[in-house]
Amino acid sequence: MKTALNIDITYDQVLSIVKSLPVQQKVKLSKELEKEGIRSRLTSLLTAFKTDDLNMDDINKEVELVRQKIYESKKH
Repeated sequence: MKTALNIDITYDQVLSIVKSLPVQQKVKLSKELEKEGIRSRLTSLLTAFKTDDLNMDDINKEVELVRQKIYESKKH
């Protein structure tokens, strides 16, 4: 059986606990925090570029136009 525990802890207390960890656990924690940061930045990036004005047909048409221009430029 698990019991939920809610406690208030300050940044300085967390930092003190982290500093007391063995090196291997600090490395593991660091990697987890890095994953969180990457996940957060990726979510922000995807949100920034999200649009309903663009669909796969539009993308394919643009790709074909670019391919055609490249093909024509290589013919000359």
